[in-house]
Amino acid sequence: MSHAASSSSCMQIAEHLCRQRGVRLTRQRRKVLAIINSSEQAMGAYDILHEMRAAQPRIAPPTVYRALEFLLSEGLIHKLESLHAFVGCAHPDHPHLSQFLICNECGAVDELHNDSVNHSLTEAARAKGFLPERRTVEVVGRCDRCQSGN
Repeated sequence: MSHAASSSSCMQIAEHLCRQRGVRLTRQRRKVLAIINSSEQAMGAYDILHEMRAAQPRIAPPTVYRALEFLLSEGLIHKLESLHAFVGCAHPDHPHLSQFLICNECGAVDELHNDSVNHSLTEAARAKGFLPERRTVEVVGRCDRCQSGN
């Protein structure tokens, strides 16, 4: 997700979902979500902390980590395991499994939803008697912009 143009609509969706679920989207959580959603790239916790310290110099790492845990648990962001970083969710209004295209040149991340990929992984795991607890599919390569030199 992580496109600045849709950051405000994502914030509205997040606020609505949190109200509907009876959980609080506090000022700190809202700020962390806004930072993540405004970035074209995945952001690590300390990148987020650095941005937050511009307005709140005394903010501590646990504040960011707690906000990230909340946002993950509510499905408002995704964690990219290979990067130890976070991206906004393109469709936080419905639970889904996603795949991510990660450009190793510019760092751009694109979220995909391909049901056939999810189905294939589920069937392959089932055939091995394996029960997945979470699934993150990350494909690393070069985005269209980097390939064309733009």
